[in-house]
Amino acid sequence: MAAPAPETIEVTQSRIACDGSGGAGGHPRVWLQIDPEKGFVECGYCDRRYVLKPGAGHEDH
Repeated sequence: MAAPAPETIEVTQSRIACDGSGGAGGHPRVWLQIDPEKGFVECGYCDRRYVLKPGAGHEDH
């Protein structure tokens, strides 16, 4: 049986933080940077994929 696909989350900023949803099932908070050429980044802990929404800027906050 195939493993379920990792969760995909659309975001509006190219720099985001991931903590695996927090709580007991989470992981240490890490900061990720979306590569503008790829348009996404994956968390090395939980495999969540963060995708930059179409038309979103690449500003960092």
